[in-house]
Amino acid sequence: MSTAQIAFLKGHGTENDFVIVPDPDNTVDLPASAVARLCDRRAGIGGDGLLHVVRSAAHPDARHMADTAEWFMDYRNADGSVAEMCGNGVRVFARYLQRAGLAGDGGLAVATRGGVKRVRLSGDGDVTVSMGRAALLDDGVRVTVDGRAWDARNVSMGNPHAVAFVDDLAHAGDLRSVPRFSPESVYPDGVNIEFVVDRGPRHVAMRVHERGSGETRSCGTGACAVAVAAARRDGADPALTGEPVTYTVDLPGGTLVITEHPDGAVEMTGPAVIVAEGVADMDRIETMAG
Repeated sequence: MSTAQIAFLKGHGTENDFVIVPDPDNTVDLPASAVARLCDRRAGIGGDGLLHVVRSAAHPDARHMADTAEWFMDYRNADGSVAEMCGNGVRVFARYLQRAGLAGDGGLAVATRGGVKRVRLSGDGDVTVSMGRAALLDDGVRVTVDGRAWDARNVSMGNPHAVAFVDDLAHAGDLRSVPRFSPESVYPDGVNIEFVVDRGPRHVAMRVHERGSGETRSCGTGACAVAVAAARRDGADPALTGEPVTYTVDLPGGTLVITEHPDGAVEMTGPAVIVAEGVADMDRIETMAG
């Protein structure tokens, strides 16, 4: 295969879709411009992001995790920028490893820039990811769209989130541009912004603007942040009660089930599907994109 050709797969988790580039030895050159071209929905393959599949020992950002997790999810946003974590991406990443014979049913560890994530693959098509602990920060954040403003909860899931509870998801606007937030100093590297409405007891729905990607059909870390923020708003804290709390989170692309345990660990369960594979001609994509 020439250096201008890149083998890829395409997958999605609750319609949050990704270009998958298998590269065990970290030999494929993937500058931000190449990632953006591959993720372009008209001139490229199309995706909300890119999953670069690399052995941890072969990547400088993951070598320190190689003893714990053989595989590193080198995740990129659709604009080519690097991100710490992607919850839907981890599920699709694990599904790819299973499909490629690099992981079996049951558990495995995946290295990410947000730390090592434990993953369980079930026989029914769902994948459960231990997402780590949520950090609820006290910074006062306001989110504004079309003249409406809401206080937002600042939640970190290894990447930053601002969670705003609204009366109507339409109030989020078109989400093509970044919603305004203040103070900007709270999120110097940008933020994922979730707009949330209630659907029933421990059941919410959300829309999200993901930094570097715009509105996406689903965001796994966002769903986790939303569930934890909703639990605190509702007066539920597993650390105090000793009982896990589970929320169902509806997204435009499907449904995720989020459980927060008494030790603070947050688990996310949802589907992950590989839908295509092929070879991308980067010279042709660059010509079309130019």
